[in-house]
Amino acid sequence: MDAAPALATAGVALTGAWMLYAKKKGVTRDASGGTGAAFDGQISAGVNMLSNADSVLSRDGVEGSINAYAELFGGKTGKHSLNGLEGEAGELTSAESVKKRQEGYRTMVNNFYDLVTDFYEYGWCQSFHFAPRYQGETFLESIKRAEYHLCSRLGMKPGVKALDVGCGVGGPMRNMAIFSGATIEGITINEYQVTVGNKYCAQQGLGEISHLTRGDFQNLPGFKNGQLWEGIDYQGQDWTGRFDVAYEIEATCHSPDKTRCYSEVARCLKPGGLFAGYEWVVLPERGYDAKNARHVAIKEGIEIGNGLPTLATPAQVVEALEAAGFEVLEHYDANRNVHAKTEVPWYDTLDGKMTLSGFRMTRLGRSCTHAMVTALETLRIAPKGTTHVSAMLNATAIDLVEGGKEEIFTPSYFFIARKK
Repeated sequence: MDAAPALATAGVALTGAWMLYAKKKGVTRDASGGTGAAFDGQISAGVNMLSNADSVLSRDGVEGSINAYAELFGGKTGKHSLNGLEGEAGELTSAESVKKRQEGYRTMVNNFYDLVTDFYEYGWCQSFHFAPRYQGETFLESIKRAEYHLCSRLGMKPGVKALDVGCGVGGPMRNMAIFSGATIEGITINEYQVTVGNKYCAQQGLGEISHLTRGDFQNLPGFKNGQLWEGIDYQGQDWTGRFDVAYEIEATCHSPDKTRCYSEVARCLKPGGLFAGYEWVVLPERGYDAKNARHVAIKEGIEIGNGLPTLATPAQVVEALEAAGFEVLEHYDANRNVHAKTEVPWYDTLDGKMTLSGFRMTRLGRSCTHAMVTALETLRIAPKGTTHVSAMLNATAIDLVEGGKEEIFTPSYFFIARKK
């Protein structure tokens, strides 16, 4: 018998045995890591990630959820610019395809975060975003610095009320509340993230100054001329004129109509209130060419793996802010010096550069996680469909790296605007 298959079989068996033990033991999540991953340890974390009491998806619901999500992208989940997507480039950028995702964005985004939230925490941290990074700066230091930059530009301090637009599980919110002392209310469409995020806020003793609400940033509390998605209930709340400042961190890229989204933010701000953020965009001024099949394939690969209707340009972001009633004070790519000798590229952690603490983010780490997930699904510890989710995230990581290397995409287009 060939030694390699025998070792692989033994490895799967041992992994399965350990995971069954860890699952029975009852591994639980906690917020003690702050910005760092909430899951500790490679194998026991895998069990927690894929079998946890907080999940709103039943075991039978994962496959249906990923299939419904994949349908909005023409069944192309798992493809990327280097494995066939280039030959089909443009199909997902067609007006019909984009409209389909715009109309189904609530299902698309909610299903996406039901499926990937634990993968993000496990492989990244509780702050689901990228950041410009200097030489000598760790990954997590750069993440926090990007968040603190927003605190500084927005003048956040004790007594200031801030709105976090698309807050995820609240990693940035908690960091920014601790740093600034401001009171922050976050909103996310995903019920699972609200449950987990508020649990983390309570664990860190931040419940009085950081809180998550389930809602839709296209229709914030007190909205008019809109319709709430199923399951969302604001219980009569009206946020009109409630906040001093607002921010979004790589969140409104999910919006099907940025003008509507930004208009809702403006409504919830006091007169003269500031709104700042980091937006995902393609960069025509840096060379992105909508007629270049490879560029389009990279763009579509990023959209597939991140729940996006379509990526905007910087000009479209500025235009939407102005149409929503903001005066745009400043806007620029925070990664404009991405390949300077003094900086570490924002995509570096996805491109194979490895540290002990950042192993899960690397290509090798992602491959190990995918193998682990495959074994878990084979052993029926992980729900059916989990491997599909892992494959999708691995594929989009490749296109994020390619977009960053060619400087045709940035996840950190910074803007700051004042409500007129």
